[in-house]
Amino acid sequence: MPNLTVAVLAPNGYARDIGKKGTSTDITFYNLKKGHDTVTLLEPTRYPDRLAPLFYVVSMAHEAIVVVEEITSMFAEWVLILDCAGVARGTIILKNYLQPSDIAPLIKGTVLEGYEICEEDFIALSANLLARAAAQPEIEPKEGATGSVPIDHHFNVRGIGTVILGCVADGWVRKHDKMRVEPIGKTAQIRSVQKHDDDFAWAYAGDRVGCALKDVEAEDLDRGFVLTTDPLVTSATMITAQAELVKYWPSAVKEQMVVSVGHWMQFLAARVTAVENGADWHRPVLTFAMETPLVYKPGDTAVLHYLDGGKLRIMGTVVLP
Repeated sequence: MPNLTVAVLAPNGYARDIGKKGTSTDITFYNLKKGHDTVTLLEPTRYPDRLAPLFYVVSMAHEAIVVVEEITSMFAEWVLILDCAGVARGTIILKNYLQPSDIAPLIKGTVLEGYEICEEDFIALSANLLARAAAQPEIEPKEGATGSVPIDHHFNVRGIGTVILGCVADGWVRKHDKMRVEPIGKTAQIRSVQKHDDDFAWAYAGDRVGCALKDVEAEDLDRGFVLTTDPLVTSATMITAQAELVKYWPSAVKEQMVVSVGHWMQFLAARVTAVENGADWHRPVLTFAMETPLVYKPGDTAVLHYLDGGKLRIMGTVVLP
């Protein structure tokens, strides 16, 4: 049962013409299903009031749908976040007589250069999404396989107990797996795995899952916590890492700057405690400290944001050590 996860950057509610509405908080999920093939569409409902929901939907996405009604600073922000997150596949829908030449200078040198530009046709769009979902790999877990699920929602269900929702970040999760809950260090066992309301024995990277857990309470959990069997997954409150600032960033990073670090379903405040600029201040080595531990796998990329004049701006990326 392959699944494709798609970030929809458009007027809120746009995805209702593609899929059936599901969970809705600061991000809204829509589901499209045909046979065993499924598509999960994500909208950042609380954006642009908050930047975090935009990061969350992009961080989970295999690809994106970008609907451009006019060229604004919001569109520029979409381009930056998709490029920083490396969402390399997508569809651009131009409206209000906009032409590809109108956006070409803004997407040059970004992942959006490779997106398909097409007219608005919900039937064709749905069919194409389902076809790409069917092309997603479905690889059964081998003995000793590991995996991780960042939690985006969690709650208690009467008669079932603790339930979490999330997208498998990598590897596999299986029914009866005993998983570490990072960063709190508890252990939880998976009682059941559901994908689009159907029970399964396991789920693979990219799948949208609901997992019933035992040995942990819903109130012990929080968005951004990670269920994992991967011994490489770790957490830290102090990190030194190579950063790369977006080309439009105006000046070098300074010590004591407060930034936000986005990774998986985490969006954490961090203070820069040391900066090594070297020959190019756009590629500094940064040390930053956080009150809340960041959960990550070495080699992952996180996205940096900076509060500038009351508005969070996309600053660049950092490769986690």
